Amino acid sequence: MTTQNDKARLFHSLHVRGEPLVLFNAWDAGSARAVAEADARAIATGSWSVAAANGFKDGECLPLAFALDNLRRIVAAVELPVTIDLESGYGETPGEVGATVAAALAAGAIGCNLEDSFPADGRLRDTGEQAARLAAARRAAQDAGVAMFINARTDVFFQKPAEAHDMAMVEDALERARAYADAGADGLFVPGVVAAPLIGRLAEASPLPVNVMAMPGVPGRARLAVLGVARISHGPGPYRGAMHWLTEAARAAMAG
Repeated sequence: MTTQNDKARLFHSLHVRGEPLVLFNAWDAGSARAVAEADARAIATGSWSVAAANGFKDGECLPLAFALDNLRRIVAAVELPVTIDLESGYGETPGEVGATVAAALAAGAIGCNLEDSFPADGRLRDTGEQAARLAAARRAAQDAGVAMFINARTDVFFQKPAEAHDMAMVEDALERARAYADAGADGLFVPGVVAAPLIGRLAEASPLPVNVMAMPGVPGRARLAVLGVARISHGPGPYRGAMHWLTEAARAAMAG
């Protein structure tokens, strides 16, 4: 029998610089099964999609208990490793973040995303403060005896529009990456960055394998592999695509 820890170790092994793991984000048990049937190697939830699918806004407006129940259903529906987007950790303090991570582990997660911005307004947290939150998450995983993959998301590149991104922002993200690695993080998720030179510098200099999000302007998988990226997330894209298809199909049915 494959244990939760076996799945966690497998998930770790899938993060290889230059051979990016593709995560086509799911939002419920049905979408997770559909993604699994496409020969996916793991399942990841996206907070925006899970919230939208259940009538909530993103930004921890979806109750944590609801998110964890959704996680349990996904874990029961697929045999693959499942990582959950925990947004900012649903907690004001590192201890509360640790409790959230412990609950996610109890629900079957083998990985999580934890972002370094405030859910209310997207402002960046102090680097040291976020490192303490990540350290609490690592302690929770150690206490549970699971080699959880903690993906430290930095929202540096959400602070300015893409045309204003520069190498100074890359260095800011790398400084955070070093602190987050020291705190026990396993990966660096950098959504919002789109320019190949910036992505290449991040992947080259980060102490953690780099995860980018597929979005307009981001190079394709082959180019991202050359740049050294280890993971590609699709975020809310799959949900938006599915809902667009549903709307258009419904419109056609009603018109016919």
